Amino acid sequence: MPEAACRQGPKVCEGGLTWIKPSFLWMMYRCGWATKAGQETVLAVEIGREGFEWALRNACLSSYAPGTHTDRAAWQRELRRSPTRVQWDPERDLRLRPLPYRSLQLGLSGEAARRYADEWTVAVRDVTPLAHEIHALVRDGALDAARALLPGERPYPAAEESLRNPRP
Repeated sequence: MPEAACRQGPKVCEGGLTWIKPSFLWMMYRCGWATKAGQETVLAVEIGREGFEWALRNACLSSYAPGTHTDRAAWQRELRRSPTRVQWDPERDLRLRPLPYRSLQLGLSGEAARRYADEWTVAVRDVTPLAHEIHALVRDGALDAARALLPGERPYPAAEESLRNPRP
């Protein structure tokens, strides 16, 4: 199954949102280290910078933020027009506890979901074995060894205009 998913590319949810979760540990929180029903396979989908920045430029916050939007009705109009939703969720540590800072989640629909599947995807890798290996180390208390296996992540150097809409 994972091999087929890697060959076919990212799955796009019809009628719903397809979510990009750039944080490995947040994804582990969401899928329970690839043990939750229906979430037993974890794919790392690499997309091009142009696509990611297009998604950011065309994004709207997934929830109303007073001070960011003139009023709730203006936010709802923007939400209906935007093919991308931005959600900021607490980042997670190795034990999946929330950290005091947030990670970006991008929900794609319509044109954004189509572009993601057809144009932006560069590579797809099955990282389920890595998730299981890191989880086993965490369970055994070998946090330094687990940390050494984490995929490299760093803050994304987005252009200021790309973040105009999606900031809370």
